Amino acid sequence: MSPAHVLDKYYLGITALVTVGWQIAGFAIAWTLQVSAPCSLRLPYPPPFPAALTQNFQFDKITDFTGGSNFFALALMTLLLGNTYDARSVVASALVMLWAARIAGFLLLRVLIMGSDSRFDEIRGRFFSFLGFWVSQIVWVWTVSLPLTILNSPAVAAAGRVAPAFGTGRDIVGVVLFGVGWTIETVADLQKLRHKTSGKGKKDKLTPFAGGLWRYSRHPPYFGEMLCWWGLWTLTLSPSTGGALRGGARAAQYGAVVSPLLTMLLLLFASGIPTADKPQARRVWRRGDARAWAAYREYRARTSVLVPLPPAVYRPLPDILKRTVLLDFAMYDFDPVKEGEADQQGADAETRRDD
Repeated sequence: MSPAHVLDKYYLGITALVTVGWQIAGFAIAWTLQVSAPCSLRLPYPPPFPAALTQNFQFDKITDFTGGSNFFALALMTLLLGNTYDARSVVASALVMLWAARIAGFLLLRVLIMGSDSRFDEIRGRFFSFLGFWVSQIVWVWTVSLPLTILNSPAVAAAGRVAPAFGTGRDIVGVVLFGVGWTIETVADLQKLRHKTSGKGKKDKLTPFAGGLWRYSRHPPYFGEMLCWWGLWTLTLSPSTGGALRGGARAAQYGAVVSPLLTMLLLLFASGIPTADKPQARRVWRRGDARAWAAYREYRARTSVLVPLPPAVYRPLPDILKRTVLLDFAMYDFDPVKEGEADQQGADAETRRDD
């Protein structure tokens, strides 16, 4: 059976349209439910719906689920449109759908258990900032999906008869990288959620969790996610590296490296580590507890920011190695001397919120 041609031979147009529609629909639902909450409307009469119903499905309750489910939809759609079902396409599509189902389900469960997502506190009620997040999610989903989108497209499917059979060295490396990354991401997320919902985690929100995989990395889920997308891109490459593709199709497959690169850039410099490391240090410092601050600094000194390493190995490494190879950039550091005076103005409000 031949693949269906929709808009273009790489499925770039149809996946862009679906992603835009998926995310704009999510934004419309989230914003409508948010502004329709009784506390926001301030109606002079009782609303025709329970307050908990709207509050439980505000912006931060569905955003990550919308992102993950969008990945799932694109993987399934391009596999069905490709209509060839060779082993490499099926395996790659199944892995992406597995990743998407896991991340969407877990993040939805987490935000329902925790009640809210503090990442969105400053933009939840501002329309254009609100919309801007969803636009960025369009770019993220569409770009990171590119290796699979192109693999399942007619441009690559046309070389199916001469492409190397599934099982090449690159296929194996890709599957192994993805499997290791998915396992790290899944286990670390579950370990952290279990800690947060335990009595100890609820009582002391400022002490960093250092159990399980978190003993070896301050952000093991981010490391796992990076491995997943490097593995997926590697898995999709054999039609090009095996000589079956030439010209534009080959360039498209290699160009899809923007998927793992964007994942790294976002987690290292945007929505990942920068939104976690320095803000956590700031909250600990604002408490004014010298013992807690010393314990936190000790934790950072012995724990790798990303790549899992035993504390006994990481701690004595020279700073130049940590700042370069191990990606523990200075931008993640909170300096009380330089930044503390300005932050002190918000210390009382932050302490009350933590309590």
